[in-house]
Amino acid sequence: MQRTGGLSEGGSGSREASVRKYICALPLLAMNVPAWAQEQTGNDDNDQSAQIIVTGLPVSLGDKAYSATDISIDSPQPVENILRNVPGLQQFRRSDARSANPTSQGVTLRGLGGNASSRALLILDGVPQADPFGGWVAWPGYDALALKSARITRGGGSGAEGQGAISGTIELFSDNVGDRIELGAAYGSRNSVDADLLFGRELGQGQLTISANYARGDGFIPIIEGQRGSVDRPAEYEQAGLAVRFVAPLTDSTELQANVRAFIDDRERGFAFSENHNDGADASIRLVNRASDWQWSALTYVQIRNFDVSFGGVADDRNAVSRVFEQYNVPSTGLGARFEVRPPVGDDIELRLGGDWRRTEGETKENFFFADNDTPRRSRRAGGSTATYGGFVEASMQASDALVLTGGGRIDFWSIDSGFRKEIELINPFPGSVRTDEKFTNRSGSEFTGRGGFAYDATDALTFRGAAYLGWRLPTLNELFRPFRVGDDATAANELLEPERVKGAELGLDWSSGSVTLGVTAFYNQLDNAIANVTLANGPGVFPGVGFVAAGASYSQRQNLEAIQSKGIEIDALFDLAELAEGLTFRAGYSFVDAKVDGSGDAAPIDGLRPAQVPRHNASGTIRWETEDGTGASLSARYIGQQFEDDVNILSLADAFTIDGRMALAVNDRLLVETRVENLLDARVEAAVSSNGIIERAFPRTFWIGLRAKIE
Repeated sequence: MQRTGGLSEGGSGSREASVRKYICALPLLAMNVPAWAQEQTGNDDNDQSAQIIVTGLPVSLGDKAYSATDISIDSPQPVENILRNVPGLQQFRRSDARSANPTSQGVTLRGLGGNASSRALLILDGVPQADPFGGWVAWPGYDALALKSARITRGGGSGAEGQGAISGTIELFSDNVGDRIELGAAYGSRNSVDADLLFGRELGQGQLTISANYARGDGFIPIIEGQRGSVDRPAEYEQAGLAVRFVAPLTDSTELQANVRAFIDDRERGFAFSENHNDGADASIRLVNRASDWQWSALTYVQIRNFDVSFGGVADDRNAVSRVFEQYNVPSTGLGARFEVRPPVGDDIELRLGGDWRRTEGETKENFFFADNDTPRRSRRAGGSTATYGGFVEASMQASDALVLTGGGRIDFWSIDSGFRKEIELINPFPGSVRTDEKFTNRSGSEFTGRGGFAYDATDALTFRGAAYLGWRLPTLNELFRPFRVGDDATAANELLEPERVKGAELGLDWSSGSVTLGVTAFYNQLDNAIANVTLANGPGVFPGVGFVAAGASYSQRQNLEAIQSKGIEIDALFDLAELAEGLTFRAGYSFVDAKVDGSGDAAPIDGLRPAQVPRHNASGTIRWETEDGTGASLSARYIGQQFEDDVNILSLADAFTIDGRMALAVNDRLLVETRVENLLDARVEAAVSSNGIIERAFPRTFWIGLRAKIE
């Protein structure tokens, strides 16, 4: 039987030699021309550096000390694919939400990967977005939102935003759309359809925004040609979302922000018994006071999630498949609140005080050990709850005209409660008998973290900056309590997992002169207690926590590694080429990461190896031109280096180079025609490789043609 998961990274070998030729080919890169309806405001926005729409309190004075990138989210591409164009930002899998398993879509930065749970803290208008049960991200849920921009802050220890920022923080900001109705529709390869609606109305001094999206496609066959069998078929997908946002002033200085959104996501993995469904609904209320001497914000939110997923075991010749596992119901809930105040302490000093609380609870309900007639032999329920609450203080000072200093700390308290795992026999000889009924001991603890840095303006054009930080992440309910199978491979949960902790430092410079902006950052991170799926044995045999594992399959367990060490360099460059043509820009970025595992005990065999799913090289570039009426074109390229699929660095995913493009023509001020292409050269982007060499690819070449109309 084929195995299709739990894979990692292999040696670089001759593939590293190809890096130079690809980097030299970067007069292209991957951020598309803005959607025509996203109007430019303020200063010249053609440089692609997003104009941040402040939805909460103003950007902190101390943020100048940290490595941050601002980008526009104004493209018809899915949000996750826009974010991928930031070098060093990656998901666990190279495939996107049209074909990847939803539970593999955690996001991270700076090579601190190797785990499908997010190690970067994703925030939407102040609300944490990680799935309450598994820590991954439901990316289709964001395509319905009226978003304007994103800020990616690399480096751990978010300070004011709470736990979870092991590798950095990704902030998404909503757009203020004004009075507008906008409709868009596009048709693409393999009967793909994308459609969206945006309705904005100013109600007195308030703003109501309703946005919706729908996407579907017949999909492509994920297994590469030449390895396919009779069971392989296109991986269909269908996704939809709806969001409502209302913003209104309550007083001269206080603003109310209310948000509600919901989404559904159905996709399969390209063969029978691989279907999965994901849905969710969120709501939040935030009060913001930006105008008085005492600036403050208060936020409360709820997340509701549910998913179900099935896994099939495929025969080695790919001509037979049977169900081996299904999670038929995985409900979870996240609740939280956050408060921050900035008291007036002087013209050159900024003080931030506040606290936050978050609780998650959920369980998995699953069937496994299926008989030949697709009847499950056993059933399992497992789950529990976690809670964190903490407080922070951070101070920043304009020490001189040229020097900014910042520093702060936070204390967090955590608990893991009500953990359980229960397994029941479903068929003879003893239907209904309880095989295991475990209640896990409640645990709790505390974490102190902090960060600090400086920014020094050596000249009007050159700024030096440096920072050091501590951060932490609590294990997810999925990591703690849910064993799982991918094909015949089995991975046991571990209710004794400890929180992950990161310490790191960075030095950088920012240079801006005329039409050129350049940022360079060197960094070092050490992630202690890194949670990973550690391979312990191979079948056949009966193993604790998972039961029988077939011959040729692997048995793994989630464990805390001693550490993952990551060091590297990041480069961002922006060129305003308006002298050649109005609205012409070029942006490029490159990330080099040297990451390795520091292992001991059961993880000793992977000591010194590279973490799974972490490439050394990542580069991207975009050249684009746009006029005021929306007419424009872009050509983009992205390179991702070789990486390993498994923790023992045997299974390797080849490097990949992709090109995207877009052209748009404004017929008049109400109608825009656009064409675009993804993966123009139809490059094979390897997303997974099984132990018997079966390779799965990410999205192939896809053409789109569409119309966009607006009424104002």
